[in-house]
Amino acid sequence: MRKPEWLRSAVPSGAGFEATNERLRACGINTVCSSARCPNLAECWGRGTATFMILGDTCTRHCRFCSVATGNPGGVVDETEPERVAQAVAELNLTYVVLTSVDRDDLSDLGAGIFARTVSKLRSAVSSRRVQVEVLTPDFCGREGLIRQVVEAEPDVFGHNLETVERLSPGVRDPRADYHRSLDVLAAVRRIAPEMTTKSGLMVGLGETDDELRQALRDLRSVGCDIVTVGQYLQPARRCLPVERYAIPEEFAAFEEEARSLGFKSAFCGPLVRSSYHAEELSAGRKGRLPDSNP
Repeated sequence: MRKPEWLRSAVPSGAGFEATNERLRACGINTVCSSARCPNLAECWGRGTATFMILGDTCTRHCRFCSVATGNPGGVVDETEPERVAQAVAELNLTYVVLTSVDRDDLSDLGAGIFARTVSKLRSAVSSRRVQVEVLTPDFCGREGLIRQVVEAEPDVFGHNLETVERLSPGVRDPRADYHRSLDVLAAVRRIAPEMTTKSGLMVGLGETDDELRQALRDLRSVGCDIVTVGQYLQPARRCLPVERYAIPEEFAAFEEEARSLGFKSAFCGPLVRSSYHAEELSAGRKGRLPDSNP
């Protein structure tokens, strides 16, 4: 299926991109930007922002939409990673940081401890200025104690992606993932820290109907999700699921309007939107912001 004009993105280049790339390489840091072959890599790195992927570059799950390498890391964890991420953030002078990770079902705490430590190290490394931290976590197998561990590190935004609609979830995501468990993760964050901002993301183009997508948006609001992103699925590698269709920009505008009507504090829907794209603006309500009269 031929990619439409509105989905073309820039080739990575420029001084800002090169500086970010060199610093991340020097610190030995993984980013989801490159591992997941994000179409916005050139834009984000060009302005000196990146989403850090902690806990290594090998995922224990095999979601059919994702190009990240899969396998069994054998319980190996780099205990220096939180410090190295904090160093990179300090040297790049970032003010908004997104931390995500591969799934680590091989670890007893499923990676929650490294998430919490990385948030804490970021706070201490840049104590002279305010850095906002957003986490985009795995489901931690729904274990509320592990979710609590990350929440108590006090990220500014807690994100966990629903990814797709309920009907498609079993075939799109790893069998160990579950649509309702993902909703439960966001509900757990709301119970543990009622004031914490929660966030989730959805893809279109995998075979869902508009009605199914609207239901997924309603399901997210039912567990108190504050921010939602909706973007076009793009096949990142041949082994991944093919694109079933390309939604046109007007459809994304309708999805964003639907999200606003449901009460999301912020919504960002567009062909190249990804869950961490313009995260700072979404957190501040500068994209897809609801009128002040809405909850």
